[in-house]
Formats: sequence, C-alpha cells, structure tokens
Amino acid sequence: MYKTRGETVAFIEELKPRVAKVGHCEVVVAPPFTALAEAAQAAKGSRIGIAAQDVHWDNEGAHTGDISLRMLLDAGCTHVIIGHSERRHDHGETDEQVNLKLKAALLAGLTPIVCVGETLEEREREETQKVLERQFLGGFAGLTPLEFSRIMMAYEPVWAIGTGRTATPEMAAESHAYLRKLSAGQFGDEQADAVRILYGGSVKPQNVGGLMAQEEIDGALVGGASLNVDSFAAIINYPSA
Repeated sequence: MYKTRGETVAFIEELKPRVAKVGHCEVVVAPPFTALAEAAQAAKGSRIGIAAQDVHWDNEGAHTGDISLRMLLDAGCTHVIIGHSERRHDHGETDEQVNLKLKAALLAGLTPIVCVGETLEEREREETQKVLERQFLGGFAGLTPLEFSRIMMAYEPVWAIGTGRTATPEMAAESHAYLRKLSAGQFGDEQADAVRILYGGSVKPQNVGGLMAQEEIDGALVGGASLNVDSFAAIINYPSA
C-alpha cells in the first residue's frame, strides 16, 4: 500500500533506463490497483512487466472491494501475485481460494506468482515442510503439468518479511529444494527443474548476491527495498552492481 499514481509513474520512468540492458532476469513491478493502468502505460516498450497484488476468481459480481481478472487485463497487467502472506494472514485467504485465483489467472492468460511460506511459530515448531506441503497441495490442486509450467512460485518465510530478519541463503535454499521436490512428485521432474522459485523475505542489495548464489533460488520477490529505485535497481543488477 505505497505510492500514488504520479509517484508510481515517476518510479517506473526512473527505473526504465536502469534495466534497459538487463538480460539475466525478468523485471516485474506490482503497484497498487489505483496505479496499474498508468504503470502499464509508463512501462510500455520497456523490459518491465506489471503485476497486480491480488485478484478475485470471478469475472464480475457482488464482491465489494475486490478486483477481477478482466479489470487487470484492461489495466495492462501481465502478472498477478496470488496468496501473498499478508493476504493470507490479514484477510484469512485460504489455500482453496489461492487455487481458485490461480486457475482463473491461468485461464485469463496472466502469469501467476504464487506465494507460500511459514510463520515464525510454525518454523519454531519445526513445521516448515508440513506447512509448505499443505499450501502446495491445496494451492496447486487440479493443475495439469502444462498449467504448472506457466506459474512462478515465491517462498516467503513470514518471519523474515519487513522484520529485517532474513533466512540464511542455506535456509532459503532448503525450503526451495523441498518445493522443487513437491513439484517433481506432483508434476514430474521436467516441470520441477523448470519452475522458477523466487525468494521473498527482506531481500536487500546487501544480501541478494548470497541468496542468488544458491542453485535452488531463481529470483527475488522484493518488498521494502523495491520502494526505492536505487536499491531496487541494485538488486536487479546485482551481478554487475
């Protein structure tokens, strides 16, 4: 819940030259709903994709406060974040709802970025893998291998979001490896090898290199550090920054 329409456009205009030559990764920005259309217009012709932060699974209806896939497409979105920890914990979003949103997003042609991750209490009870398995099996239920090939996953340990605490690269890689194992069991080795699993949890310019050095980590879902163009561009360009 940051940035007005004008602030969002200014951010993207400043970011565009910083990522113009980026070829090693995909760059996606997820502004608030009010700024999506302006963001998409500002990003046109650049390497920057536009994601919404949430979506409803129905095309339209009596869902006050929600937003539909049709609206996101009309605004120019290319991606959508689904099941973010703040949606799960602030709004009680369930794995079943994540699954409905995911299937609807795929049908609409958007690239879903599906978030999973455990709370501090769950980690301290050594339930990380149990939680990830529940979220994975519930969130991706009923998908075909082809549909699964069109998604991205984001592992976000809730205890490391906005707290300044970061899972060590080894801790993050362990969870990513487990998610890849679940992917292989459900959708086959080929899809498991190909799926991109992002890490989200206090990613900063200072720690991105160590995280990206882990073979299991394919990218970053950046929170607070993405609000500033300098820090976000440094993360994006970390191999040469």
